[in-house]
Amino acid sequence: MKLNFSGSHSQSHTIAGLFLLLLPLLLPNLFGPLGRASPSMFSEWNAPKPRHMDLLRGALQRQTSVQQQSRLWSPLANQGWKPCAETTKVPLPEKSRGYIQVFLDGGLNQQKMGICDAVAVAKILNATLVIPHLEVNPVWQDSSSFTEIFDVDHFIDVLRDEVSIVKDLPSEYSWSTREYYGTGIRATRIKTAPVHATANWYLENVLPVLESNGIAAIAPFSHRLTFENLPANLQRLRCKVNFQALAFVPHIRALGDTLVNRLRSSPNKNQAAQTKYLLLGRDQIGKQNAGKFVVLHLRFDKDMAAHSACDFGGGKAEKLALAKYRQVLWQGRVLNSQFTDEELRNQGRCPLTPEEIGLLLAALGFDNNTRLYLASHKVYGGEARISTLRKLFPLMEDKKSLASVEERAKVEGKASLLAAVDYYVSMQSNIFISASPGNMHNALVGHRAYMNLKTIRPNMALLGQLFLNKSMEWSEFQRAVLDGHKNRQGQIRLRKEKQSIYTYPAPDCMCQT
Repeated sequence: MKLNFSGSHSQSHTIAGLFLLLLPLLLPNLFGPLGRASPSMFSEWNAPKPRHMDLLRGALQRQTSVQQQSRLWSPLANQGWKPCAETTKVPLPEKSRGYIQVFLDGGLNQQKMGICDAVAVAKILNATLVIPHLEVNPVWQDSSSFTEIFDVDHFIDVLRDEVSIVKDLPSEYSWSTREYYGTGIRATRIKTAPVHATANWYLENVLPVLESNGIAAIAPFSHRLTFENLPANLQRLRCKVNFQALAFVPHIRALGDTLVNRLRSSPNKNQAAQTKYLLLGRDQIGKQNAGKFVVLHLRFDKDMAAHSACDFGGGKAEKLALAKYRQVLWQGRVLNSQFTDEELRNQGRCPLTPEEIGLLLAALGFDNNTRLYLASHKVYGGEARISTLRKLFPLMEDKKSLASVEERAKVEGKASLLAAVDYYVSMQSNIFISASPGNMHNALVGHRAYMNLKTIRPNMALLGQLFLNKSMEWSEFQRAVLDGHKNRQGQIRLRKEKQSIYTYPAPDCMCQT
């Protein structure tokens, strides 16, 4: 939850709470007996039949050559860039100007960016950073702390020559807590930091608070530091935090390694039989791709489906359910609602369904022997929605299929820890592809570019247009997909003005070789 500091905010939250309590009475058709949400409103929607049957038939009969597989799975060649996040060593000031606290909301990857920015702000102010406080995730209700996700000793050690960092405040400042700032207006709290604030803004507005009180707490803090007109050392420091200092705790890395090792091993006999793994002519490709796997980050949750305002083939019932969901969550104020489904698809603004991402992967040359790891939290429509993707890729795995309940015990039910495991596995994969843009997509695109790892970025506008053409044959679809993704497989893209260094690390955090 975000920090609230005024009576008006409390009143608005009270009114909102009363509204939710009265909603079953005001809108009885949306709810079943005893005020429980009806399936059409809040539960998983039954997936429709495949929408692209002709393409699906072609994809299921696809064949790929040894040469095509070799090109697909070959690592990226040297692109003339290398990681370059080391900074020019400047001695830490003998005396810190005070303590900086930040309170970070959002999911795992948004919080990671906030942590990087917090280190940079502490550097700007010559202040001591207190390990950031991670707010409870409002969507997944995950209360995981910094120390439950990240290796705090590694974090401090990597940055020891850059910024002074402490795990906890000294006793004289023990009063400076989240609860303290949640119960009134406080002189030590900075709540006016603009989005993408400059270094000078912090020197002019936060430094006086530090010098007067010895401490300053900044909330909110997401996206509160600019990417422009900062010293090169400061930009590289942010990348050093992101790509080196923020390592996950040992048990997350251990579970990730377990998953990676099992993905790199041969499929079991039942899986091999399902995929005709030893068919004549396939053994050479099988040997060539042994130990390789691709990660698919599939973001197709109900929030995304509803907010997109796109048609996913579920007929009037599904359209009505998503419209009601939009009304409750966003009071109908969704920009995409003013466009038709065809207009949205032509603009590339519709998320790819599991069926569509499966057809994309098949067209790119991934065959039914591909070891595919599915990184996702919850798919709208559940297993029924994923069934077509599974037909195309019978060797598809996820955390539950690869690890036992006991092995997953420490992360189960904790969205940030589950996301951390997926992130770790994604960084070990031979190829990574994301079904739609978002924080996870952006974070991994940037990190894998930094490490020169193959990452496929779907051409959403092209795919939207292709899927609208119901008369297209498989061969034509495949040619269009291959042509449209030649330069979307991990090629370095230089950061443009206002773009994030966490997504585009070159040239700020990389050097030409």
